[in-house]
Amino acid sequence: MVRARSPAERPVGGSAAVRRLLRQRGGPQAARRALWATVAGCTGFYACTYGLGDPLMGLYAMFGSLPLVMFSRLSGTARQRTGTLLAMVPVGCLMVTAGTLLAVRDWAAACGMFVVGFAVSFGGVGGPRLAGVSVAVQLFYVLPCFPPYAPDTLGSRLAGLTTGILLTALVERVLRPEPPSVPYRVHLADATAAVAGSCATAAAGAGDTRPAADRALDAARPSRMPPTERPTSPSARDRALNHARAAVRHVRDQLDRLYGATGGPPVAAPPALALLGRTAAALDPVAAGLRGGSPPGEAAGLSEAVAAFDAARADALPGASPLRLHQDAVVKAAAEGALLAAQASRIALGVRPTAEGRAPTWPFRYATEPAALLWWRRLRLHLTPRSVHLQNALRVALAMAIARLVAGGLGLSHGFWMLLATLSLLRTSAADTRTALRPAFLGTAVGAGLAALLLLAVGDVPFFYAAVLPLVLLAGLTAGPVLGPACEQAVFTLAFVLMFTQLSVADWQLSAVRIVDVLAGGAVGAAVSLLAWPRGGHGELRGALAGFLTEGAAACRAVVDVLCGRPGPADPLRSARRAMLLAEATYCQYQAERMPRHTADPHWELALVAGYHMLRGGELMLLRCPDGAGPAPLPPEAAAGLTALAEEVAAECYRSGELLRSGAPPARPPGEGPSADGPPPLSHFPERAADAVPVLLAVDAEAWLTGVARDLARVRTDVLWR
Repeated sequence: MVRARSPAERPVGGSAAVRRLLRQRGGPQAARRALWATVAGCTGFYACTYGLGDPLMGLYAMFGSLPLVMFSRLSGTARQRTGTLLAMVPVGCLMVTAGTLLAVRDWAAACGMFVVGFAVSFGGVGGPRLAGVSVAVQLFYVLPCFPPYAPDTLGSRLAGLTTGILLTALVERVLRPEPPSVPYRVHLADATAAVAGSCATAAAGAGDTRPAADRALDAARPSRMPPTERPTSPSARDRALNHARAAVRHVRDQLDRLYGATGGPPVAAPPALALLGRTAAALDPVAAGLRGGSPPGEAAGLSEAVAAFDAARADALPGASPLRLHQDAVVKAAAEGALLAAQASRIALGVRPTAEGRAPTWPFRYATEPAALLWWRRLRLHLTPRSVHLQNALRVALAMAIARLVAGGLGLSHGFWMLLATLSLLRTSAADTRTALRPAFLGTAVGAGLAALLLLAVGDVPFFYAAVLPLVLLAGLTAGPVLGPACEQAVFTLAFVLMFTQLSVADWQLSAVRIVDVLAGGAVGAAVSLLAWPRGGHGELRGALAGFLTEGAAACRAVVDVLCGRPGPADPLRSARRAMLLAEATYCQYQAERMPRHTADPHWELALVAGYHMLRGGELMLLRCPDGAGPAPLPPEAAAGLTALAEEVAAECYRSGELLRSGAPPARPPGEGPSADGPPPLSHFPERAADAVPVLLAVDAEAWLTGVARDLARVRTDVLWR
């Protein structure tokens, strides 16, 4: 008897295979965007060109639509996307006006191109909403900045552009909306729930679920998200989301120290395990709030549990063993990390605390500051040659200005195509730009050949090209994302020739002009990408991570100075936070670049984790110093020992940072260095202290520093020795 095969086992027919390929490569989404571009663009083009008899207005109506559909990434809900499109009307009119007026001289147009290219590209530091429309904004300037210099046509140009943008917004709302992408807070909620489950499992001694928490945390990394969903803006909401992710990661890292090297049941006293269970219970409403979009409570129950735990630690201090002191400090660090995560999630979901009575070291001060100040700080942060955002902005501005000068110097009749090729082919590294050139040149040649044959066969029949243009756009833009960039370039070439043929006498040489422009634009883009920071994020990553570790070392010293009552800066962690933002931006770009990866590529995330541990652990220490000083004077032995340990950890941070920056392997085996775990070295003196508060503070600070040393040991093993 022959067994009937299941649907999964049956051979797939040709049509079914094609449908599956379309789904895998975003076919339905590409078809929607193709329909969107065709309806919005062609409606404005035909209405203005043939209905109103104004071909120039029709051209700008088409180019008011196509860049927003094909070269932009709109984020947010349907209402937010409509708002973004409507905001493009004044921005686009400003760009068209500037391009029209500066077209009077080639050098003026090139200078304007440099300013516009830099300002728009650098504005991407403001988050995905601005970065997603940057190409469209630049194209709004590019189209009118070529001869003829005709300021008297500005009215038609602005009317056409406005018509195209409004039609784009209208059609986007009428079409069936794209499936909404999963918000970042939902991914963070999954990670928080997984870490809560690991804490609960550890508290009950029921097994080990850390691998599941690691997978969830890895999935919640911003570099894993679509560009439109990354929390990269300077807003309090996005900063709080990143803060919450780092705090949840801090909780997860403490579990490794409880399980120990053997991976067996956590080693901790019953009160510590009970607090770990309360930590898990406090993280559950954080995960639920992030998933549902409603702020969780203030986790007052966990705060009270931490206070009670400290009281119990103080009572048991005289006879406590070094191991118990250490494990209790680790559990408390996990609980305090959960408190940070709860507060950060509340801020991310709209709760704004007040800054009254807060010390300069309060980690959530950004939630009380005006948005304009946050924006200015983010822009100022990236005004450094080491910022990948500044490098990208200068690269784009330089390439576009050179392309405009070359197009003017060569007298190219359709120089717009050259700048479009430069902008669309330029990448953040020379290798990625080189990879994009071959399919672009091949697709352009194929599209130009098809257009030339069509023009030779049909001749000067504008209505034929008017009838064919929507079909080419609809079919080509649907198939382009599925078949690859060469197909997309062929479609754009054929569509542009068909469109410009309706505005002038049909000439097969228009196809040759398109090829020349793309070759020239690609050459300019390749040359600039080779000369200006050719390695992109890959070349800056080591330096950015080294800077994070170096600033983290200084932060460790400064925090210990505060705990010991020594004078220091008002906010010891400020420089470390700035270094963290630069390192995160560089790492995100590195992940997006398609440069060849070696199979033994270092685990760069470990260096970020070490920096996070320095920063978040330092925040927890400073929260106990509301007046900028420790709650009570540390015993002399404790202050001296804590300072020595901080110096040792800082020295290892500097050493690791220099090795990262140089790319040289460490000179000593990875097992050496400061104590990576185990009892704190100051645990021999608790019976000598009359006040338990400073002693416990010293023990907790030592647990933090030895945890940092543990992370640095992993950096040496899995990053520097790879």
